[in-house]
Amino acid sequence: MELHYTGIIIAISTFLIIGLCHPLVIKMEYYTGTKYWWLYLVFGTAFICSAFFVENVIISSILGVTGASLLWAIGELFAQKKRVEKGWFPMNPKRRNEYKTTRDGEDANHR
Repeated sequence: MELHYTGIIIAISTFLIIGLCHPLVIKMEYYTGTKYWWLYLVFGTAFICSAFFVENVIISSILGVTGASLLWAIGELFAQKKRVEKGWFPMNPKRRNEYKTTRDGEDANHR
């Protein structure tokens, strides 16, 4: 019996890519906010486009999954900002004025 590892390699890679994107979004929102969302767009698009030109199925799949995950991260970055405003994640005190409200319900711009 011959075993084929392509699917397992792609599955594990997808799991790791998604797992790495989650803390990346959290850290990026904490330190820079949402102003660099376009980096996810540029790199996500570049990864997806490069997947079209790679013949190897595994590498092409990994590039495509990485690109799609980076594009998905754009929405997650803005959702993360809302989660911070709700108090579910820590707010960077240096960027307090960038949030609509603070944890105590006050308008951050009128403090």
